[in-house]
Amino acid sequence: MMFPLVSNLMELRQGKLMLADISEELEDEGITFDRQMPVGVMIEVPSAALMARVFAAESNFFSIGTNDLVQYTLAVDRGNERVAHLYQSAHPAVVYLAKSVVRAARSAQIDCSLCGEMAGEPLFSMLLLGMGLRTLSMVPDQIPVIKRVIRSVTIEQCERLARRVGSFDSERQVETALRDELRKLDPDVFGQWVSE
Repeated sequence: MMFPLVSNLMELRQGKLMLADISEELEDEGITFDRQMPVGVMIEVPSAALMARVFAAESNFFSIGTNDLVQYTLAVDRGNERVAHLYQSAHPAVVYLAKSVVRAARSAQIDCSLCGEMAGEPLFSMLLLGMGLRTLSMVPDQIPVIKRVIRSVTIEQCERLARRVGSFDSERQVETALRDELRKLDPDVFGQWVSE
């Protein structure tokens, strides 16, 4: 069970109380259910990302929802043509928040995955691996190219890239570094993702 759009710890606790109530009802009615069902949080708002250590203490897993995390972090409605160009997955604030969520999960020894557009974009594959992510959720037609990136690199390369990118202060720097690394792998295969 994963609770979406959680913004504070009380929401998570209320959700878990509701789940406990439903579990009691199922038990009273003799309906079987998984008593050990893992309960996690979709980290997709900045407040949850910033409080990830606190959420990790009361969660079995995290999933970082990048589409909403980018939108809410940058205060950009990607559906609004006037400001959609400001929606930047490579923004250093987004990278920082995602990395801090992964660290909090690792510290609490819980699983952390990532979903959304970033997961299926080859440009971000090395960065996400370098942050420590090992589970990415994407649409099926994105899988082959992401697998190709992953099979072309080492974790050490990815960790070096993530450390370097972590010091940047603009999305332009982040995108340039990611494009340069992807270009080194195979410009013919990854050409459409490295052109500016």
